[in-house]
Amino acid sequence: VLLLDEPTNNLDLYARRRLYAAVAGWPGVLVVVSHDRELLDMVDQIADLRAGEVAWYGGNYSAYEEALAVEQEAAERTVRAAEADVRKQRRELSDAQMKLARRKRYGQKMYDSKREPKIVMGARKRAAQESAGKHRIMHEERLAEARERLDEAVEAVRDDDEIRVDLPYTAVPPGRRVLTLEKLETVHGPRVEGLLDLRGPERIALVGRNGAGKTTLLRTIAGELAPVAGLAEAHVPLRFLPQRLDVLDDGATVAENVARFAPGATPNRVRARLARFLFRGKRADQQAGTLSGGERFRAALAALLLAEPAPQLLLLDEPTNNLDMASVHQLTSALESYEGALIVAGHDLPFLDSIGITRWLLVADGVLRDATREEIG
Repeated sequence: VLLLDEPTNNLDLYARRRLYAAVAGWPGVLVVVSHDRELLDMVDQIADLRAGEVAWYGGNYSAYEEALAVEQEAAERTVRAAEADVRKQRRELSDAQMKLARRKRYGQKMYDSKREPKIVMGARKRAAQESAGKHRIMHEERLAEARERLDEAVEAVRDDDEIRVDLPYTAVPPGRRVLTLEKLETVHGPRVEGLLDLRGPERIALVGRNGAGKTTLLRTIAGELAPVAGLAEAHVPLRFLPQRLDVLDDGATVAENVARFAPGATPNRVRARLARFLFRGKRADQQAGTLSGGERFRAALAALLLAEPAPQLLLLDEPTNNLDMASVHQLTSALESYEGALIVAGHDLPFLDSIGITRWLLVADGVLRDATREEIG
């Protein structure tokens, strides 16, 4: 029995392929905890751990996604039916209360007019009160049961919200020069032979072996490291999100961190925009140091994307490392709203494919050069 815990974290493409080959040829039982989609597409069953319980799904990750989509659709239908039932029970309870009130007024009127013997009217009044009480209790119980069914139905729907945010100021016109790398030599990193121009809203994947110098190149473009020789010049506002996510001040709240990057924004505007990144209400007042890994990444991404001036070039270094599937999905949906140029260093090919990469740059043998998706593998 082989137990693997996030085995592809921090592995480059080449090491991942060797691991995939080893897994494919493993003759025994394999249990793997992972967020690597390629690896999870090699398994026979998925055990989904959620809210302290495990649900089993036959097949690989792709089959699991399909089954989950069917489950979610059914759960959402159940919620809609339960909401309709609650509304119906409320109406029926209200109607019953109105009818009982009318009966009570009629009975009081008959009692006041003394049209029947007092003992008869008293008996009728007691019977009416008993009947009214039972009727009211019955409708209240039905409403309570309907609310309970609604709560159960809502619990079955996953709360994996997507980030949907309008970022028009990040737009880069087609053909506009974004970044120039010319005869560039970096500290312990790759060199650029000749001229490499990035224009318009290109989406670039930066790939290569671990230690090839991808992070060094990104830090040089961001201005954190000076080039040994040559030129690295950005022609638009840029932001860099490192693997360490150290752009956040752990002692400040999420809202305060975002406000640091957008000093001209009002507190209300900061909070309204943070809500689109799923930090609503009190969540925006959490200290950055208390956030989970996925929340911290979301807060750092919000700080950069909501910065002033708006970044028209975004540099991401291994953004999916240590993120769960829901967080990766949220990152993908956020980047769909981003209209600027994008350079992503990474080894997660399914993620890179999902964000619409338009150009592949490979660091190999100390040189940065253009490559094809087929060449990457």
